[in-house]
Amino acid sequence: MGAKILVVDDETKIVKLVRAYLEQAGYSVVAAEDGQTALIQARREKPDLVVLDLGLPGIDGLDVARTLRREGNVPIIMLTARVEDTDRIIGLELGADDYVTKPFNPRELVARVRAVLRRTSGVAPTPELLRAGEITLDIAGHRVVLAGKPLDLTPTEFDLLLVLLQNAGRVFTRLELLDRIQGDAYEGYERTIDAHIKNLRAKLGDDPRHPRYIQTVYGVGYKFEERPTWATARSIACAPN
Repeated sequence: MGAKILVVDDETKIVKLVRAYLEQAGYSVVAAEDGQTALIQARREKPDLVVLDLGLPGIDGLDVARTLRREGNVPIIMLTARVEDTDRIIGLELGADDYVTKPFNPRELVARVRAVLRRTSGVAPTPELLRAGEITLDIAGHRVVLAGKPLDLTPTEFDLLLVLLQNAGRVFTRLELLDRIQGDAYEGYERTIDAHIKNLRAKLGDDPRHPRYIQTVYGVGYKFEERPTWATARSIACAPN
């Protein structure tokens, strides 16, 4: 079997449906129907990705996501009802990588699982470093350092920062950014980029009212303002503080 997916939903029929489609696509599936069991399964099974319903009994999905993000960087795809816009935004701000609204097409969910896994466990990029201001981004090492201190970015936040850095000065629409970091852009989902940008700015210490790095181009999208420089790992490691 392929990557291991933890599916968390309190509706047994949804768990069975998602399991069937994921296993047909070649994934290994473990399941939980409440928040406490989800956390136990996540710690025991160490899944490659979690599909997480927000409306869980006991420990709700947002608390599960908060705990998972505190304990590691496992990719999370949220399942949410259309009316739960507030919960959806909160979930994204907690570091979820994507969301799918109920009712959903299981084939779309499988496509989103595949896209997130492709971003987080694909072929390693070339060993280059990008530096802009106090930011150093190590592409091969998949890590970011700010003013000498490592940043704890989610896979989606890392990919978003990389796209913006590599194309500094270019204005991206939300849909273009979504397509670049996920490989599949769905209209209606592009506003998720706003939540990821908010998280990224907070971690970079970038004031959204007067940003140094990520600029908002009103009515269009976002761009990275400061031009980066390429460097080798050796030159960064030997550079004076």
